[in-house]
Amino acid sequence: MKYLKIIAFTHKQIELRELGKLVICQENLTVKLQQVKAEFNIPEIFYLSTCNRVEFVMATSQTIDKDFTRQFIDSLEIGICTGHMETFLSGACIYQEQEALNHLLRTSCSLESLIVGEKEILAQVRKAYESCKEAGLTGDYLRMVMARVVKTAKEVYTDTLISRKPISVVSLAYRKLKDLKLCNNARVVIIGAGETNRNISKYLQKHKFSNFFVFNRTLSKAQELAADLNGEAFGLEELKNFNHGFDVIITCTSAVSPIITPEIYKILLNGETNKKTIVDLAIPNDTAPEVLEQFPVNFIEVHSLNELAKNNLQERYQELVHAERIIENNIDEFLPMLKQRQIELAMRQVPEKIKEIRKKALTSVFADEVETLDVQSREVLEKIMDYMEKKYISVPMVMAKEIFVKNCSN
Repeated sequence: MKYLKIIAFTHKQIELRELGKLVICQENLTVKLQQVKAEFNIPEIFYLSTCNRVEFVMATSQTIDKDFTRQFIDSLEIGICTGHMETFLSGACIYQEQEALNHLLRTSCSLESLIVGEKEILAQVRKAYESCKEAGLTGDYLRMVMARVVKTAKEVYTDTLISRKPISVVSLAYRKLKDLKLCNNARVVIIGAGETNRNISKYLQKHKFSNFFVFNRTLSKAQELAADLNGEAFGLEELKNFNHGFDVIITCTSAVSPIITPEIYKILLNGETNKKTIVDLAIPNDTAPEVLEQFPVNFIEVHSLNELAKNNLQERYQELVHAERIIENNIDEFLPMLKQRQIELAMRQVPEKIKEIRKKALTSVFADEVETLDVQSREVLEKIMDYMEKKYISVPMVMAKEIFVKNCSN
């Protein structure tokens, strides 16, 4: 496991509002990761961003420490000022080798989540990895690691009660929204058509809400969600022209700066003055702080769900021990498999090297002698060379596996 390294910034050490400053815009993500991959000679990397964490998972032999982290974040060019950089560095958790694997497994099994038992985290980790895999940022090493991540998480969710009465940030947000006792014909403006907003809209639809307006940067995605909700779809730029009024705004986008500014909010109010509700599940928040200062708002955000999350942890505490045992067993199983894979990759070079030696012997070192042989003698020589080549290839393979098995049993 000496190549697995993780730099993690999470809700446990850093305020959720601050974490948003580390989020990389999706449009620039691949370019920025390719840039740091080349600059720091990192063979494999993927980036994970959720509502309560930003992490960089790497396969590299480099030493990862605070100095490296500072240079790494600087090279991403995401506009972190000196003051915030010190905050992030003091809150950064660096995991290496087996500790890194344990952290990644715990994260994917939701043991490190704000909401313990939240199954959505596994889908988020897989999506983050697949996105970087498609961009050519990962390879065989992280492929094996991710296969083990998925296996372990499925076992935890299947064999423990950690996800009973499933609770997520979305469901907790809906609980708080439900407490406001909104009428079913409340006008709901949804900004962003991603997975989070799709999930919360399902809750709303289930509880008979029916008056939806969906805005998204990509209009086709807004149209898809609006079609599911029997609502209306708009491009994000149409927010400034919206004149239907609203009762609730639900927003979750990947924007790195506020979408709901005081100017936009005033337009959305359409002259109404009563207290409205905003459910902002984006990190960083889509709502500018000035909106909350200038207007009466019921504001529900990820940060405000912390207390409910603590209660959730207490309810699931007994299952944590069982889940941790499953993780431990999977690590014990995986380490020998990883070593065997590394041996297999190293031994791939053996056949090519032996073929090179054979070719050189026949065409260069003993070329003159071979030329003096008659046809029958050459055929015999070829048979002998073929036989020896196969044996020379198989012998080191068998010996390597025997050594590996012996070391594993000691």
